[in-house]
Amino acid sequence: MKINLIALLAVAGLAGLAVPTRAAQMPKVGDPAPRFAGQDQNGQTVALADLIGKKIVLLYFYPKDFTSGCTKEACGFRDRMGELQKDNVEVMGVSFDTAGSHQKFMAEYQLNFPLLADPDGKIVDLYGVRMDHLKLAHRVSFLIGLDGKIVHVTDAGSPNVHFEQMQAAITALKPK
Repeated sequence: MKINLIALLAVAGLAGLAVPTRAAQMPKVGDPAPRFAGQDQNGQTVALADLIGKKIVLLYFYPKDFTSGCTKEACGFRDRMGELQKDNVEVMGVSFDTAGSHQKFMAEYQLNFPLLADPDGKIVDLYGVRMDHLKLAHRVSFLIGLDGKIVHVTDAGSPNVHFEQMQAAITALKPK
């Protein structure tokens, strides 16, 4: 009986991480970008609809604040921000983390772009990037053109692949 009780408690403890998912399929190049509104690290509403036609949007999803790969990715976008802004690109990151966690993450690494808090996974699920049955997002970046359509998708574990592919996609958008 003790073993069953311990097993039950262990499963119950992990139940908080597992959640039923009804994620949409991940959008592909040429698809309209799913419209969303979310709260950034300061509680301000950020809506994709407000940026379409004004900015190219680099929307990236990542698993968790303060983890090594996510820190590398965030700092990489931070360090490239000057060039991205010259190309009229607005960067924003999304994870399940809270606004408070995002504030600490941004302060620690001096990030210069918004991070959207998505603790209930609505934006993550809208883009189909939830890790199966977990409150974590896959590392996926979407480049959204001025017309609101997906221009490029990078679905890779390596932040360097995201930087290289997004830069190439941004360069391809420039008038020849």
